[in-house]
Formats: sequence, structure tokens, C-alpha cells
Amino acid sequence: MRQSLGIGGAPASCRSVTPTRRLAERRMSRAIWLLIETIGSLLATACVLRAAAWRFQLSPRNPLSQFVIAITDWLIKPLRRVLPASRSTDWTSLAAALLIAVVLAVLWTLIFARARMPAFGGVVLLATFWLLKWSLYLLMGLVLLQAVLSWVNPHAPVAPAIDQLTRPFLAPLRRVIPLVGGVDLSPLALIVLAQVLLTLLESVFFSLVAVP
Repeated sequence: MRQSLGIGGAPASCRSVTPTRRLAERRMSRAIWLLIETIGSLLATACVLRAAAWRFQLSPRNPLSQFVIAITDWLIKPLRRVLPASRSTDWTSLAAALLIAVVLAVLWTLIFARARMPAFGGVVLLATFWLLKWSLYLLMGLVLLQAVLSWVNPHAPVAPAIDQLTRPFLAPLRRVIPLVGGVDLSPLALIVLAQVLLTLLESVFFSLVAVP
């Protein structure tokens, strides 16, 4: 029996294999990237949090500082020999966060942009965008957690550390936003401002370079 041929003389059964295989490879690539991005973004965010703890003189004995130090020391200690921290800024942790973001940008390029490798400047721009986005998400998460703890468990061991990290951002808003029925609305205002900044950041970035 003659086998039916598709376009170009290829068997019709082969034509359905290629799209299915491509779809499976695409799904596998996205699953791998989701795992890489989750781990990398959490580690980079921890480095940013460590830099914030240094900037706002957070005690290294509180649970939050101990956790951040424990998961970032393997990267921070070697970099500290090359780029030490100053009195007010932990340049080592910031450099580590940017380095992780650059590695993630390179991996994203290798996974999803094989046909068109961008210049190094494009990779750094993408990494910087991600790092700023993660920092805003970190700020929103800390503010939200601080607001929840103030209502649920204000005496939690981690509460003083979170309050110390969020106070510099909330204090200016508290000076202009009065209490409404005894409720502090400055955390809500800060989250809204962070969302606006995130939207502006995305608009500026996608106007400079198109990322699928």
C-alpha cells in the first residue's frame, strides 16, 4: 500500500511529529527556566536584603539577618576580598545581586534567544531591569509583612527587623498621610507607589528593548 505523502514528499505522519516535539521542547525549556529563575531571583533578592540590612544597620543577631547571611555567605565572602563594603553601603552584596541577575540573563538568552544573541549591553540591561524589579517586589513584600504582623503578632521575633527595614520608606509618607480612624495608611500608599514605579520601569525598559 502506498504511503500518503505530505508537502515535499514527506510522510504525513512526520508532519505532526515536528510541531509536537517543538511544543514539548518549549514546555520543557519554560519549566527549566521557571526553576532557574525562582532560585536565582530568590538568591539575588537575599543579597539585596543583605545590602539593605547593612545600610540600615540591622542587628546580625536577629532571625532575618541570620537567615540572609546563611544563604549568601558562600558568594559574599569570596567577593568581599575583591570589593569590600564601605561604612554605609554593602557594595559586595549589591555586586553579588547584579552578578546573579547577569547570569540569569545569559541563561535566558541561551534558552530562548538561540537564533539571535544580544550584545553584552543588552544582557546587562535585562539584568539591571530584573534586579530593580526584584528590589521593588522585596520592598512591597516587607511592607505587606510588616502591616500584617502589626495586626496579628507585633511581638514576633522578626517584627523589629522588618520595622527597621521599612521605616525609612514609610516615615516620609507618615508625615503627610494622617491616620484614618486610627489606621496607618502609609503601607498601602507605599505599595501603590511601588506598583507605579514598577509600571514605569517596565514601560521604559520595553521601550528600549523588546523582550518576548
